[in-house]
Amino acid sequence: MGLFADLLGTTKAFFQIEIGGVKLGNNAGNLTVKDNAGDDSDVTVKKAFLSGDEIEINSDAAGSGADWKMKLKRPAVGMTEAVDFTLPPTHGTPNQILKTDGAGNLDFVTGVEVSTQNVSVDATVLAFDTSSPVAMFNLPVGAVVELVRVILDTAFNGTAPTLSIGIAGTVSKYMATTQVNLKGTAKDIYESKPAEAAIVGSPEAVIVTYVADVSTAGAARIEVHYSIPT
Repeated sequence: MGLFADLLGTTKAFFQIEIGGVKLGNNAGNLTVKDNAGDDSDVTVKKAFLSGDEIEINSDAAGSGADWKMKLKRPAVGMTEAVDFTLPPTHGTPNQILKTDGAGNLDFVTGVEVSTQNVSVDATVLAFDTSSPVAMFNLPVGAVVELVRVILDTAFNGTAPTLSIGIAGTVSKYMATTQVNLKGTAKDIYESKPAEAAIVGSPEAVIVTYVADVSTAGAARIEVHYSIPT
């Protein structure tokens, strides 16, 4: 009778199948799988169903250095239907992001896709004593600059102050010095519509190249309007 009870696992802290196999790892109900040498082994199942709300990876982590747990959790509130996600078939390439088609199919894409009617605007303030060049922002891959606008809040009082907008090596790519008069009248607006071709390869660091030419007063706002065609 005692042997029969042992086989049922009722008198031990664990119930083991063969020398290597599945056993009840502790009296809390955790299961562990061992191989014939007594080492932890893999578990192979055709389909796994979890009744809980999370999956814990590296559950025996030390909690220090690079050894930490990671959990994937179901949201506690807000769900109104079952959610399925299908992972991409490849690893993608550096700097790509995951995109969904709205039906749970995920794929890697480059940059953020925005339709042509959605225009983003970056604004930069330029003062008379600003050091040149002035870093504005990184223009995303595939973006097209639709409009550059300079709003002169206070006229610059130097001999011949200038600014241009572009990138390193092509400082007037989006606005040339001849397209804006920093010595104009307050609230003057100067615009350029370069409609540059889409960028290829990597984001562009847009800069302002500014020459104060002894200006001791002056302030302007610079706007770059751009879109990412689909």
